Amino acid sequence: MDSPRILITGNLGYVGPGVVRQLRQAFPDAELIGFDLGLFAHCLTGPAPLPEVCLDRQVFGDVRHLPSGLLTGVNVVVHLAAISNDPMGTAYEDVTMAVNHDASVHLARVAKAHGARAFVFASSCSVYGLGGDEQKSEDAALNPLTAYARSKVATERDLTALADDKFRVTCLRFATACGWSERLRLDLVLNDFVASAVATGELTILSDGTPWRPLIHVRDMARAVLWATHRPLGGPFLALNVGSNAWNYRVRELAEAVARNRPDTKVKISPTGAPDRRSYRVDFDLFRQLAPEHQPLMSLDATIAELTSKLLEMWFIDPDFRTSRLMRLRVLKALVEQGDLTPDLTWAPLPRPAPASPRPAVPVLA
Repeated sequence: MDSPRILITGNLGYVGPGVVRQLRQAFPDAELIGFDLGLFAHCLTGPAPLPEVCLDRQVFGDVRHLPSGLLTGVNVVVHLAAISNDPMGTAYEDVTMAVNHDASVHLARVAKAHGARAFVFASSCSVYGLGGDEQKSEDAALNPLTAYARSKVATERDLTALADDKFRVTCLRFATACGWSERLRLDLVLNDFVASAVATGELTILSDGTPWRPLIHVRDMARAVLWATHRPLGGPFLALNVGSNAWNYRVRELAEAVARNRPDTKVKISPTGAPDRRSYRVDFDLFRQLAPEHQPLMSLDATIAELTSKLLEMWFIDPDFRTSRLMRLRVLKALVEQGDLTPDLTWAPLPRPAPASPRPAVPVLA
């Protein structure tokens, strides 16, 4: 791909920094444009340089209201922007559908009309919902249980009609994200377990521990995004499970792995814990066949060790981290409560300054 112009939406989130860095390394002469509302731009962890230094341009805006000219000359769109997990989707259900579905499909239409040749959509394995013990391949029935998952299913469905030989659409059904990022999230199962172990020496499984979760490190997500920008196989439209068969774990196995890496950690199962209906094992064979050079490289133990090390480096000792800015829903609610965000998650207008009082006339002395 020769010097493309690539638009990355949602680049100021958890996954974005790794994606931007991966694209810059792969395409040093590309023009990389970030587009983000900026809700989580301040949620930085660590003193490293801003991830956005890899961009040519950062545009602030809402995917529901695309600025004129944003897509001009863009060859590839990497669409990460979303209300990005089940708790946020439950709290803001209408906004979730407006952002994750309506705005996503509109963005793809505008990109195609402007001559883009590839659209990469960050979907989710949560579309399988209540999946049981059988591994789910791409042709398995979808059973979304939450607003977030339903929004992903609806978007995949409507993107299908836009794909053709000149506009390739790739829906990457990512396993549950985990691992270190410059904009770390702790509202993800493995990250939560590691943070709890580091801060308190114990972790509590809120369900009965039996649900299945496939996982993937954010850096391996970025490798998959890179592949999708120029994939040679898979046809005009592709919905693809992205992860590794080796990374299908029950929740209790993740907790046990954290305890192995921090031997003094106590693992508790909530006495009121009930089976979590969101349980799915996923088959990633097709991803391995289509993208053999872009397979996940990180292991579970290495991910836990990295998270632990980075948290210790930042002197992470907050036992109440679930009320901190490292939890995305908490950030949104705080911004709404402060009046910075409207209930539909747009920035509130800044109050106009009061008009200046006229200055009293200064008498002129004769």
